[in-house]
Amino acid sequence: MPKATPFLMFQGGNAQAALDLYVATFPGSRMLSVNRFTAGDIGPEGSIKTARFVLCGSEFMCSDSPIEHAFSFTPSSSIFVEFDAAEALDRTFAVLSDGGEVLMPLDDYGFSRRFGWVNDRFGVSWQLSLPLQH
Repeated sequence: MPKATPFLMFQGGNAQAALDLYVATFPGSRMLSVNRFTAGDIGPEGSIKTARFVLCGSEFMCSDSPIEHAFSFTPSSSIFVEFDAAEALDRTFAVLSDGGEVLMPLDDYGFSRRFGWVNDRFGVSWQLSLPLQH
């Protein structure tokens, strides 16, 4: 059976810094594998050709694009993370918004007890939610 895995393509050699931030920010997250460009490859030596990592129980892949593209990340596609504690959500929001752009500040918007939406410093869009209690 096919498996779908979100793939994040970073530009400017930012993949390692983004991975370090994400794995440090989300408890239980970890790197699975890293394949780096070597001398003579199309990408800068040492940059990430492909990496696999786990965030909040979901597997992702990423790379440093060896080609500079006219596009980047967009908030129309974001990573949605549900929390079970407001303190953890607030802490994560603070880390991800540092150097980034807040699209919706933390608040109760009616569909969630607490919600915030941010583009991090690398351009990746995150929606962080504390679900309504049922």
